[in-house]
Amino acid sequence: MSSAGTVGIRLDPPEPGLTREEMVARAVALRPRLVADQAETEKRTYYSREMHEAFLAAGFYHLYVPRRYGGYEFDVPTYVRVVREIARGCVSTAWCLGLAMNHALMVGSWWPQEAQDEIFAGGEFRCASVAAPVGRAARADAGWEINGQVAFASGVPWSTFYMGQALLALPDGAAPDDPPPMLLFVAPRAEWEMLDDWGDMLGLKGSGSHSIRFSGTRIPLSWGFEGNMLDVEVGEGTPGSRLHGNPMYSGRAVSIFTISLAAVMVGAAYNALDEYERLMRERKTPLPPFIPRIKDPDYQRWYGRALTHIATAEAATLQAAERHMELCRRNVEDGIPYTYGDDMLIGAVAREAMLMCWRVVDDDLWQTVGANMARDGERTTRVFRDMSVAAAHRNLQLRDMFYGDIGRAALGGPQRIPGR
Repeated sequence: MSSAGTVGIRLDPPEPGLTREEMVARAVALRPRLVADQAETEKRTYYSREMHEAFLAAGFYHLYVPRRYGGYEFDVPTYVRVVREIARGCVSTAWCLGLAMNHALMVGSWWPQEAQDEIFAGGEFRCASVAAPVGRAARADAGWEINGQVAFASGVPWSTFYMGQALLALPDGAAPDDPPPMLLFVAPRAEWEMLDDWGDMLGLKGSGSHSIRFSGTRIPLSWGFEGNMLDVEVGEGTPGSRLHGNPMYSGRAVSIFTISLAAVMVGAAYNALDEYERLMRERKTPLPPFIPRIKDPDYQRWYGRALTHIATAEAATLQAAERHMELCRRNVEDGIPYTYGDDMLIGAVAREAMLMCWRVVDDDLWQTVGANMARDGERTTRVFRDMSVAAAHRNLQLRDMFYGDIGRAALGGPQRIPGR
């Protein structure tokens, strides 16, 4: 599971001098290729090896990986900007890539050095994750054994690891209706199987959200610990913030996961607006006097309203990312805990940005672009389908429940125990 001679050794990033701005510029430069590849990406159900190699060369997979292990250790706003630009070319690809990039931040935060030295040792860390438990886990020899299956593991086709949860046995003396404890774990690619069961959804057909199966999976003891992904205690820092000397590795999960989805949705809305602008420049109004849409006051107003709403959602997402970074800093440097309520509120802001982007495309663009653009293969149709599935994501379905969590935290009420 690790390469001999590399465990714990400090690695250099592929390009030590790479800047945040250059990484974002590389994402922008890939947009024409991403647009051109959309149909094949959907057919394949994930992006191509050629695109994977382009992402490797651009350094995207190393964005959150700690510098100690050969990563760039860039911040959350940089992640948002990179994923936004990828989604502006292909929404499915951004979903697949972003959720393979994203989880280096959690692994670099919560796991002990012993585990991180092994997990990151090879310099090839790409990691899918699902909050739902995969099945059951139990102690076995000097480690853990995991059995089960989980769906919607977005980003898994190019992942080298999986970060997830599994149910543990109830402790002695527990009441029958007590929720079972969970194991938070990381497992390498050799220890799970990706199933060929993705691609039949209305949208996000190319997001690589396959199911994966665990059959007698074995991992070292330090690669798992008891906890709940939705509420890992990070007060006064974490193993990762102490190891890497960077407060960014002391954060929680709900905010980061929802910010990652919001980054995709912001890019997707810009994707739809780019196509809308192209059509405005090339097509005429559907009613007399049949002038170019670009000169028509109605189309100008519709475009301007959509641009304003997308820019607002983008600003909210970037502010959520900045707020997350500040809460991490205060947690480590000022001793002000990053709380469950903080995490839920940041996630809720990003969730509202997601909904705003969906409403822009559904209300402002889809209803005015014209039915001719509703054909299979049209860029507008593909983006609409992708965003409609994203808008049905469980993260958004649970927003009312999360409002309650936010309210209780703000008002000093008791915290609802996740799982009950």
